[in-house]
Amino acid sequence: KKCRICCLPLHLNEDNARFGLLAALILLYLLCGAVVFSALEHPSELQAHRHWDEQLANFTEQNSINLKSLEVLLKQYEEAFATGIRVDKLRPRWDFSGAFYFVATVVSTIGFGMTTPVTIAGKIFLIFYGLIGCAATILFFNLFLERIITMLAYIMRWCHERQLRRSGMGGEEARSEDDSLEGWKPSVYYVMLILGIAALLIACSASALYSAMEEWDYFESLYFCFVAFSTIGFGDVVSSQREFYKAQEAYRLGNCLFILMGVCCIYSLFNVISIIIKQTLNWILGKLECSRAQCPCRGRPYRRRGRVCCCLETVCDSETDRRLSGEMISVNDFMTNKVSLAILQKQLSETAHGNPRQSHVRQNGFSGGVGAFAIMNNRLQETSVDR
Repeated sequence: KKCRICCLPLHLNEDNARFGLLAALILLYLLCGAVVFSALEHPSELQAHRHWDEQLANFTEQNSINLKSLEVLLKQYEEAFATGIRVDKLRPRWDFSGAFYFVATVVSTIGFGMTTPVTIAGKIFLIFYGLIGCAATILFFNLFLERIITMLAYIMRWCHERQLRRSGMGGEEARSEDDSLEGWKPSVYYVMLILGIAALLIACSASALYSAMEEWDYFESLYFCFVAFSTIGFGDVVSSQREFYKAQEAYRLGNCLFILMGVCCIYSLFNVISIIIKQTLNWILGKLECSRAQCPCRGRPYRRRGRVCCCLETVCDSETDRRLSGEMISVNDFMTNKVSLAILQKQLSETAHGNPRQSHVRQNGFSGGVGAFAIMNNRLQETSVDR
């Protein structure tokens, strides 16, 4: 029997409600973060100012130096600092290797700030160079994410098949194995867990390298890895800045590879987490909007499926139930459509949106999308219409 729909679709402005709720939660998150960081860091800031004033007064008194003259010299040093001048000798900023490191931080949107253009021509060129480079790098990250989810889905399906074989199916039970595989769906939570473990392994390995080469403690190295891999890029701690290292070329190559792999993994992880956040928003909106007063199932238990509510005593076939609930694609669909997990990503998006598939939409797996994925998906949708 088909699942009997007992509620009209929820309000058409659900997307606006989701956007408003997310904006309110982000604002609350920012306020909480400001309170915590202010409590943690403000006392240290005040202490640092007091310590600097004491040092400045002691130095001028011991060396009989005019305070205003010293302040002029310090301001000149601040200007020189912006061009890469340091008291400790560091690597050249604008030789070929230094310039390559700089453009890599630009297109990856890390932007450490250790090196910045100071000429007018350099600043103008950076605007156009970054516009194209950042867009191309975001596309690269999207394509990387598509392929990494493809690989993970195949691995998860292989593990599921092995689990079925180990369960010792035989006779009639063996014939139901295909049905079990058809009904199996890869979980977005497993994808998040695997990506999180991969990012953690890369960060731990990179931290061991940085601790040895940069003489940082291990926690500071982990801090740098997160700041760099997430493209926050404060610039307070930056790798590969000394003039000379042991095994210098190998270290610089390893540094670039670790940052590349880390940025790709963290970017992928952020996209998957955004899907889960959107699922949470849908759950909150469902609790707020699909009340018993709205539902003809009032007085009886019901479950929200996408934008509709179904009475629990109705019987739903598995395919209708799955399409209404917006769950991820089954193995049968996955193998039949021969896609590289663009459809899985679409299903992840549907899970987050709570949208059932529309029969009039072509099932090419490229429509929709979550986060930065939507950019790639819209383009794939356009290029696949005439196939």
